[in-house]
Amino acid sequence: MIEIPVSDKLILKQLQPADAPHVYQQLDISRKQLRRFLPWVDYNTNEEHSLRFIEMMMRKTEEQEALALGIWYENKFCGVIDLHNWDHLVQKAEIGYWVGAAFQGKGIATAASKALISYAFQRLHIHKIEIRFVLQNEQSGRIPIKLGFCREGVLRDSAKLHGQFVDMVVMGILKEDWHF
Repeated sequence: MIEIPVSDKLILKQLQPADAPHVYQQLDISRKQLRRFLPWVDYNTNEEHSLRFIEMMMRKTEEQEALALGIWYENKFCGVIDLHNWDHLVQKAEIGYWVGAAFQGKGIATAASKALISYAFQRLHIHKIEIRFVLQNEQSGRIPIKLGFCREGVLRDSAKLHGQFVDMVVMGILKEDWHF
């Protein structure tokens, strides 16, 4: 199991099946806030859905296609950060994250992203990390800016959110530009 210590209050731990109740509970408590920009929230309606997500990500980790980590703040589960769309040929991957409503505004997603990006560059030999987010999601968009990412473009009508097409911002950073 992969564990990435971030600080004395924050640790990232590879999600395990036993974490499904924590994932679902935090998601359900924060559903209203998270669903604004994350369309998959509406499809996770019980612990079984969270368990299936964890099991899928565990398989993808074994195949070196993805990695999902629980974010634990002061020994409380507060969200998920993952590495996905891992392309070994290009040595590129994307990260995604969500933090429960009660834990937002504490710098948790930024610190977790910083730790996972460092891990990906140092341990997984990834050359480039991308972060994609809905154009209107200013809160999520501040994180890659704080971490030194460059805005690479806007993908028009690149995703669907609650039945509507939305633009996605793509931001990226190269290993050689990572100074954290």
